[in-house]
Amino acid sequence: MIKGSHFRNLAINRPPDTYGKLCLRNSVGQEMSRCKTSIRRGQPNPVYKETFIFQVALFQLSDVTLMISIYNRRSMKRKEMIGWISMGQNSSGEEEQSHWQEMKESKGTQVCRWHTLLES
Repeated sequence: MIKGSHFRNLAINRPPDTYGKLCLRNSVGQEMSRCKTSIRRGQPNPVYKETFIFQVALFQLSDVTLMISIYNRRSMKRKEMIGWISMGQNSSGEEEQSHWQEMKESKGTQVCRWHTLLES
């Protein structure tokens, strides 16, 4: 996960404190693994530059879904989802499906693309 852009905090007039959650799910929707980024405080265009590695057998790559969600961490441990995308078996759109396909074919080379978050 590299970075985000144009994140807003509508409740108060300052940029949100954000973090990303990545969740790998199997073909029936069960969680296989999860990770999250560190929090970026008060940044409308946060730079995460964090790499996450998920152990997935080659034959399973077509059957898993990677959910990526961005959260605004508010005070007192409250959080709200800013938006999400998914890639893999249950991709949230054509761009995400295309990105997943390109990653599968890249044989370990990094593939970078921008995605527009869907509202929660």
